Amino acid sequence: MSASACGTKPGVQAAGTPINLGTIVTNQPGTSFTDISNMALDYFNCVNANGGINGHPIKYFIQTEQTNPTQIASEAKQLVQSDHVVGIVGNISILECTIDHKYWEGLGYAIIDAGIAPECWSTSNSAPVNMGPRYSSDGAVQYMISKGVNKIAFDQSNVPGTDFIAAGPIAVAKASNVPIQTFTTNVPIQSADSVALQLVQSAGRNGAVVLNFTPPEALKILQAAAKLHIQNNVKAWGCSTPCDTDFLAKALGTAFDNKLFVNAEALPADGTNTSMMNLYRAVLAQYGSNVAGGIGSFSEFGFMQARLAVQALESVQGAYTVQSVSAAIKALKNVNTGMSCGAWTYGDYPMHIPNNSDYTVTPNNGQMLPVPGAGCLQISTADPQIAQYVKLAGRAPADPTSVAP
Repeated sequence: MSASACGTKPGVQAAGTPINLGTIVTNQPGTSFTDISNMALDYFNCVNANGGINGHPIKYFIQTEQTNPTQIASEAKQLVQSDHVVGIVGNISILECTIDHKYWEGLGYAIIDAGIAPECWSTSNSAPVNMGPRYSSDGAVQYMISKGVNKIAFDQSNVPGTDFIAAGPIAVAKASNVPIQTFTTNVPIQSADSVALQLVQSAGRNGAVVLNFTPPEALKILQAAAKLHIQNNVKAWGCSTPCDTDFLAKALGTAFDNKLFVNAEALPADGTNTSMMNLYRAVLAQYGSNVAGGIGSFSEFGFMQARLAVQALESVQGAYTVQSVSAAIKALKNVNTGMSCGAWTYGDYPMHIPNNSDYTVTPNNGQMLPVPGAGCLQISTADPQIAQYVKLAGRAPADPTSVAP
């Protein structure tokens, strides 16, 4: 498939008045999410080169931050007051939702983002395309429990919000009467050998190690375990969604083939022959030179965010304003993203967890491939946050067969 399928007029460069969109993204040593915003930019560039939005190009303002509340608040005001953005699409930050959600709510922006902070899911004007570290870790822990492990050692990067993140896996494990021990590790990781040893010893021979780190940091722990020949000293390894990338699978070689099981909040790209995944790969190949991780969940998140934004923009009648764009975003309902297990709905809810089921993938000869027969895993209502959302809005209707790998 040609990347030109991203737009309505292949080969026609949009030349009208730009539609300004903006985003705020964490980019610091040990924690960088720029693959998400860069992929969203790539998709917008593709759309601009192929007709734009009714002839209008999208101008995308990317602000990066380093977990500094003052900086984050300042960047939000810059996007609004200086860049005059009519939509916020693609935010992915450790703290941004916490710092800015009241600001966006007060101005009437409906955000399409990928979340980390609790407020990304627990507030009215944010609807992430991802499950985030808590619910993704829930899924990883659930899958480990399905493997029959008798203990879980859960480790995550020592950044703001660790207690909130760990509360989900703790609740899921407790509901199944599986002991869980939680750890935090400073990033960038300096002594991966000692971390790997500690986790393997904690989990035990019939237990599992579950990691919640960005790909380069998770890789350090996994490579350390392989170097020390202790990867087989536990029953299984699990990881939240960031590990779902060919970058990690290639770097591991075969040491963790069918031994590491990764929560995948988006459809596994490898071996998936659907029109949407073929378009994603085509856009990534033609425009994605700045996407360091290549094929994987992070770039898929950026792709989904951008496509949802474009779908909303194409429905706007009249001028593109904060009010008209946000109304179009909130009206998105039961959207088959072509990448997630279930349909994606924004809706006028006081909280949003629209992505609440996942795939499971495993390294296989340098690729992240779906676990045969695993299907879609619905995140457990043992996590009280999921239970609250289900009670409030119900889960978006899932149709796994339409996007099955």
